[in-house]
Amino acid sequence: MSCPRVEVDLAKIRRNTQTLVSRLGPRGISVTGVTKAVCGHPTIARAMLEGGAVGLADARITNVQRLRAAGLTDPITLIRTPMLSQADHIVQSCETSYNTEMLVITALAATAIRKGAVHGIVLMVEMGDQRDGILPENLADIAQQVMQMSGVALKGISANFACLNGLAPTALQMDAFCDLANEIEGVCGPFLKIVSGGNSANLPWALGEHATGRVNDLRLGEAILLGVEPVSGDRIDGMYTDAFTLVAEVIETGSKPAPSAIALVNPTLARRRIAQASGVSKRFIVAMGHQDTDILGLSMPVGSTLIGATSDHLVIGMPGTPPPLGSEVRFHLNYNALMHAMAAPDIEVTLLGNQSMRPSRHTQGEVGHLALV
Repeated sequence: MSCPRVEVDLAKIRRNTQTLVSRLGPRGISVTGVTKAVCGHPTIARAMLEGGAVGLADARITNVQRLRAAGLTDPITLIRTPMLSQADHIVQSCETSYNTEMLVITALAATAIRKGAVHGIVLMVEMGDQRDGILPENLADIAQQVMQMSGVALKGISANFACLNGLAPTALQMDAFCDLANEIEGVCGPFLKIVSGGNSANLPWALGEHATGRVNDLRLGEAILLGVEPVSGDRIDGMYTDAFTLVAEVIETGSKPAPSAIALVNPTLARRRIAQASGVSKRFIVAMGHQDTDILGLSMPVGSTLIGATSDHLVIGMPGTPPPLGSEVRFHLNYNALMHAMAAPDIEVTLLGNQSMRPSRHTQGEVGHLALV
């Protein structure tokens, strides 16, 4: 098999989705599977849907188009405010989009009218993350404007947490968000179909002892894919954290002396080293670097130390005998590392637990590898 590659255990993704759906369902909350970290990979998206997700969401129209090209007809929502230049593509490929700008909504409405369609609008509200969102005091006015427009339909409101400021939502913030849903219905009339309370960072709140109010949807990516809660990084009970494995090949082994301080022409190079070597160190190099993934988001093999990385080399030290030349080393990934690896053109994706699917450029099957994790 080719290296580097990402191995994807589809059964674990299905199971993670099923676990969250079963826990959130009794609380009146459905799961929308977010595919942006896997670049809209159609088979991974199908695993989410098979696990019970009611629809899909992504931040990039190119990912949505990839899903549509693969034949997926399930509802897909664009969760990043659309670009004006992509209004035609968004109306063509997405039933609904999250919006914060009236100029963009106007463009979507004009496009939808031209295509004989009606595009769903969900208004993103700023609830404290300080990223995208309409200020709460302006929400009712914008909602009324959307209600009066042809070509679009107000479907709901949404909020986002912990993406920019890293703070999980409080119960007080969620109560305020639910109050906004009631306020908009009081002003505009129709019932809001979607009250999307946030992302994976909302799970501690959503699964807590308190009532969840009007929230009836969560957009879940990291929790499904990696089985962790984003703010703390803790494993969610009953979830798989190893659905994705990054595999790289060893291209050099041996020992090298620690660099001399006077040998560094550029002193800033010393600060780029992850582990400062002392004396002669045993090490090995794998054919993977910063161009392929977020190196700091990888879990090193047991007993090894990350010495450093360049664009296409990852240098690892270890006290014992390094793995042999040509062997494979396996790494677990965090969310950033996963996003970068799935988008890297030189990393293949191998799908496990999906034997009924025909292979494309992405290979499939189960094989044995040297396991160092």
